Amino acid sequence: MKHLHSFYINGAWTPAPTENVLDITDPAKEEVIGSVAMGTKSDAHSAINAAVAAFPIFSKTSKAERLALLEKILERYKARYDEFADAIRLEMGAPKTLAHEAQAYCGVEHLEATIDALKELSLEQPKNGYHIRLEPIGVCGLITPWNWPINQIVCKVAPALAAGCTVVLKPSEYAALSAQLFGEIMDESGVPAGVFNMVFGNGAEVGASISEHPDVSMMSFTGSTAAGAAVAMGAAPTVKRVSQELGGKSPIVVAEDIDLETVIPECVWLCMENTGQSCNAGTRLIVPAHLHGRIVELAVAAAESYKVGDPADAATEIGPLANIRQYEKVTGLLRQAEAEGLSPATGGPERPGGIERGYFIKPTIFAGLNNDQLIAREEIFGPVLGILPYESVDEAVKIANDTPYGLSAYIYTNDPKLAATWSRDIRAGMVHVNGAPLATGAPFGGFKQSGNGREWGEYGLHEFLEVKAIMSVDQNGDT
Repeated sequence: MKHLHSFYINGAWTPAPTENVLDITDPAKEEVIGSVAMGTKSDAHSAINAAVAAFPIFSKTSKAERLALLEKILERYKARYDEFADAIRLEMGAPKTLAHEAQAYCGVEHLEATIDALKELSLEQPKNGYHIRLEPIGVCGLITPWNWPINQIVCKVAPALAAGCTVVLKPSEYAALSAQLFGEIMDESGVPAGVFNMVFGNGAEVGASISEHPDVSMMSFTGSTAAGAAVAMGAAPTVKRVSQELGGKSPIVVAEDIDLETVIPECVWLCMENTGQSCNAGTRLIVPAHLHGRIVELAVAAAESYKVGDPADAATEIGPLANIRQYEKVTGLLRQAEAEGLSPATGGPERPGGIERGYFIKPTIFAGLNNDQLIAREEIFGPVLGILPYESVDEAVKIANDTPYGLSAYIYTNDPKLAATWSRDIRAGMVHVNGAPLATGAPFGGFKQSGNGREWGEYGLHEFLEVKAIMSVDQNGDT
């Protein structure tokens, strides 16, 4: 049993002065495996005060000093890599292979990408007649989710420190094991006291206390669109910078010239990976109407081929949903869809055969949808794919854009001109053509209600920097 009853404040683990704790539950077995203390407004303020006190000194450190610190963090992260993979598997049910090869590896990728971006960044930029300085924005509040827990922690903390900012992190209380490990490696790496602070707790108390505090200069939030709006409203009176990575209902648009047998299983996996719990999951498969029937057959076969089960089994491809709240949300939406007359081509709200406990549901596909239906509009955040037919390439774009979100889009075609047209016309922050993967140096973020600002690499680093223009003349009046 892991009992996480301390917060990391001002360079030390501080016992939580509350008996309010949340059980940490293994979602595959529905068994309590530990507990985490839930912080208060006072805890958040203590962390903010520490960050405020540390900022004047840390903000003046050199680029070389920050690079050395990030390299040390990377070294310690690699030394405890397997522990991160195990923690993520336990706390959110990520299958063993996914946890090790993708979830934990994100921490390495983002540290390396931030180091590379900082090496290339010119903090002093002489111009013609003026001078530009890039300076740290100040104390940064970071709020991260449970679905890719280390991915989101590192892609916020690393660039914030690279920029010279101090931080207060509120990780998800549903992913406390991996966050605790991250706090430990920050301590092991010799991060100066007050530069990195971490308080567990819920959004309504700890998150709001951070976003509303006048000494916090910036909020970086990843989570639901509704929660992101609450963070922005809390930050508005003090005119903070707010960077948000929010929800998605990402389209996968396929042309009629593709190899269906190869591409359609890949499209299904774009939805099902991580049990569908990814903001950029491809959850709307938009297909030529005359190929709809064959595509449904291939998609159903792919969904029914996955091994769903114990995350500790290296052969498992799909684990449980991460927590009881998410399980109830997804199964509730599926039952609502059925009540409205929609029947899945495969799957549904029940556990797969042979599984009697855990937050498991069957990989589910709905076919023949239109964009007005529940499954096509809601961000379900589970292994649920909707297939929507189109009659023309223009209609395909119209369907893709008919959503309040605009995070990712996936395009499959052998026609370069069509790929270019769709890439231009689909309103999304990221477009993947013919299976191209994410690149950690490329900016991650979306349009519309998928958020604002960008993360990862160079663009993520700039989110934590202020731009100062210095214009001067010498005593002779020359500029």
